[in-house]
Amino acid sequence: MDASDRNIRNFVIIAHIDSGKSTLADRLLEITGTVEPRSMKPQYLDQLELERERGITIKMAPVRMKFRHKDEAYFLNLIDTPGHSDFSYEVSRALEAVEGAILLVDATKGIQAQTLSNLRAAKRAGLVIVGAVNKIDLNLPNVERVVSSVAELLSVSLEAILRISAKTGQGVEELLRTAIEKIPSPRDRGGSEEISRGLIFDSLYHDHKGIIAFVRIFEGTFKTQDEVRLLATDRAFKVKEVGTFAPELNAGSALEAGSIGYIATGLKEPSQVKIGDTVARLEARSEKKEKKTLALPGYREPVPVVFISFYPDGRTEFEDLKDGIERLRLNDAALSFEPDANDALGRGLKVGFLGQLHFDITASRLKREFNLKFLTSFPSIAYRIIEGGAERIVKQPQDFPDKPDTVFQPMIKIEILAPTQYLNPVVNLKNVFELEIQEIKNMGENLLLTGQMPLAELIRDFDDQLKSISSGFASFSYELAGEARAEVEKLEILVAEEAVPALTRIVSAKDVEREGRTTVERLKNLLPRQQFAQAVQARARGRIIARETVPALRKDVTGYLYGGDRSRKMKLWKKQKRGKEKLKAMARVELSPEIFREILKK
Repeated sequence: MDASDRNIRNFVIIAHIDSGKSTLADRLLEITGTVEPRSMKPQYLDQLELERERGITIKMAPVRMKFRHKDEAYFLNLIDTPGHSDFSYEVSRALEAVEGAILLVDATKGIQAQTLSNLRAAKRAGLVIVGAVNKIDLNLPNVERVVSSVAELLSVSLEAILRISAKTGQGVEELLRTAIEKIPSPRDRGGSEEISRGLIFDSLYHDHKGIIAFVRIFEGTFKTQDEVRLLATDRAFKVKEVGTFAPELNAGSALEAGSIGYIATGLKEPSQVKIGDTVARLEARSEKKEKKTLALPGYREPVPVVFISFYPDGRTEFEDLKDGIERLRLNDAALSFEPDANDALGRGLKVGFLGQLHFDITASRLKREFNLKFLTSFPSIAYRIIEGGAERIVKQPQDFPDKPDTVFQPMIKIEILAPTQYLNPVVNLKNVFELEIQEIKNMGENLLLTGQMPLAELIRDFDDQLKSISSGFASFSYELAGEARAEVEKLEILVAEEAVPALTRIVSAKDVEREGRTTVERLKNLLPRQQFAQAVQARARGRIIARETVPALRKDVTGYLYGGDRSRKMKLWKKQKRGKEKLKAMARVELSPEIFREILKK
């Protein structure tokens, strides 16, 4: 490792959502002169319009900065990371590409749930942690208490925690110098001079350069025109361009060990470049080495937990929808999808997400970035079913059996951090959700509640309910924690005695009658009236649990008759009744996209 390697620092900023990560990144860009003052704008690294609107980081953003410290020039590779639980996989990829982390805590809120989760992940990755408390410019009386709690959390002295204001810049340069001194230079993961290896931690699609892989180089050097190979897909290509992030793409001559930058692959198929894959330049003497010994460790495959079907709507074609999701998957490895179909809505895609916010952000990006219009199904999760001794995984609600022998559902371990005064309302959430509180721990002014609950309960607006009962002060993080037996039932909706697959859901047994009754009542008001009466029914475990009837249109077939014998009118009424019964037997009620759109609204 030469002198230039020793003067590289790779680090991330980790924090709970809305703690000032993006604002701190802005100040670092200004202090290092990476972005000219006339070009500077708030949340500079948040390039998505959606990020600016919501004030949250959705996509990790790398940038290379240059800074002089003690008369030496240092190259600082920063990766700004998201803060929400749904994007924990995004954070985990960034952690594997760096040696250190700045843990940022909001002085107004103190340590929050995702702070703890991100800290544990950083420690597992072996990173050096630099603690900082933000927003001290507000002159809050509890700042020192927050500093004390962060110092206790990191097992360091009070003086080791930096007091900063990302908004005004107070203390930010000292934080930067502390990071340079404490975070080690890039670590070498072994290997030989015969091999150049880099870890792909993100990617994007460029119309002219193809798929651009964001890489951390661990060994060797990569240059333009090098012949390289992607180990997971066994795809070879010639490097079109290499460079660094300034934060825009900045072409260079080479990427060397320890650096973070990009490689333009020239590849056009999104499936060829996988996040977490190893890109390698192999010399002839090392080509026979097994790929598994060459692949860099540390990445795990994302496991989707919420499944929602997307169907094209309006002028959007199926292929456009599929192409948009494939493009998003380039820089969101957690997305997965498979074909789906619906009688009323046609071809679609069942997409897997890491959580409800992950779905919300993806749907918004599809609309804004690709101008797509679509309908989505109810969210569902995967259940493990045992029936007649056979075991299978069911993702589609319509494939769920009426009376399975045993059902297992995914469970989550959940941590809720809430101020002491909100303890009772938070604990009482167990009356609304299947939440089991297992431990309550004192953390200064906050309480840390640890428990477990079914994943299906989480996607029933748990986040909104928690924020509501705690006036926005409580926060939570979660992770998958095995499975448990589930008391759930398949709820089917029938219109004119025919099941509508897109409205089928898996519902907790205790809620199935209420959900069924609510759905049929809404459908009764949405369905257009026909020449015959339409029965709208909810069915569970093979029996009807709720029913409403959409009355037939009334047409006065005797209106043109005046006076005379009543028997003539009776004959016309009977003829009309026979016609309606015949029409009812022949007709098939179809739900329009507009009805689906209304019934699928939250």
